[in-house]
Amino acid sequence: METELTAEDRELLQRLEEELWREETRFDLSRMEEIVAEDFFEFGRSGRIYQRADTLSVPSTPIEAVIPLPDFDARLLSEGVAQVTYNSVVTYGENIEEARRSSIWTRSSGGWKLRFHQGTPFSSDD
Repeated sequence: METELTAEDRELLQRLEEELWREETRFDLSRMEEIVAEDFFEFGRSGRIYQRADTLSVPSTPIEAVIPLPDFDARLLSEGVAQVTYNSVVTYGENIEEARRSSIWTRSSGGWKLRFHQGTPFSSDD
């Protein structure tokens, strides 16, 4: 059994997670259908629960996120299951929103799939 993520998997998971924060990939429905698992759900920064359909139907909007994702880390939870964590810093108009983020990804024959995501608000001023 694997005990650590390979450097290649870590880099791939970071790239996949960053695709969620880039307009050209985040709003590409076919791309999102490839990487978001059928049973995906999210506890949003707002506290709202989102299902896969909610996530895939978000209308296109400008995203000004800090990339590379600050404090990105990835770890293997079990064979074929990884958790990534990072902080998001996103500008919406004149507001800057920060959150601590965690995602669970599983590896299948089709590659890594996003199964779960959670965002928790925080302020770097705290």
